[in-house]
Amino acid sequence: MSAMTILSGVKRRWLPRQQALRTGMAILFVWVLLALFCPWLAPYDPIAQNVAATLLPPGLLHPFGTDNFGRDIFSRVMWGARVDLQICIIGVIFPFTIGTVIGAFSGYLGGVVDTILMRIIDIVLAFPFLVLMLSIIAILGPGLGSFYIAMAMVGWVSYARLVRSQVLTLKHRDFILAARSLGYSHPRILFIHILPNALTSSIVFSMSDCVLVLLNGAAVSYLGLGVQPPIAEWGVMVAEGQSFITTAWWITTFPGLAIVVLAMGFSLLADGLGDKLGAQP
Repeated sequence: MSAMTILSGVKRRWLPRQQALRTGMAILFVWVLLALFCPWLAPYDPIAQNVAATLLPPGLLHPFGTDNFGRDIFSRVMWGARVDLQICIIGVIFPFTIGTVIGAFSGYLGGVVDTILMRIIDIVLAFPFLVLMLSIIAILGPGLGSFYIAMAMVGWVSYARLVRSQVLTLKHRDFILAARSLGYSHPRILFIHILPNALTSSIVFSMSDCVLVLLNGAAVSYLGLGVQPPIAEWGVMVAEGQSFITTAWWITTFPGLAIVVLAMGFSLLADGLGDKLGAQP
């Protein structure tokens, strides 16, 4: 969360809020293009090793230099965008969906159901987020599948609390009382009339949550529990270059900068959406 706070402070100081949405969309658009067209744009195979070109500094042939296996860093950063964007999207979709459904039922039904679900949320929140996520991954085994399961099991609570609070407010509004007086069923009232109006804050939060998922994905891969080598992923690349940080700084610097830029894009998008939709990320 501290990294997200820093990014938020930077964007608010140097960028007018009304331009945040367009700037964030532009950053993400560039990364999506690179991820989609990297097979044609990348000058080298991201996993092909070249012993004769190990640890070359940035230059004309290798703009970001090469690593200890002679692999082109520029090509690996471009291919890594595919993996890290996938981590952001899938790592947010499942918690968003699960949390939205649970929060909607909890806020609408109330009573015993609400009490039980809120106590479950309290139990999950009692554990440090990263520790609980790493524990789940350690039990399931390393890999992206385990990371997605861990994010879904831990990350849904924030969305559930947001949606529940909105549903609790909306279910007493006049248009909902009118729908009840017309004899509409509870599922129709909840999913057609209440939920679409309750998702604004969750949608904005999901953009900010992409930053957290990106950083967690990179951290898990750095620890060897996420994406496994030789797949090009920014967290893996940072981990592989840590032994050469004093002699070949470019191995860790460029994937690290890629993480920062992508995170800034999501953060700006969240800030812009918050202004556009009248909610705060």
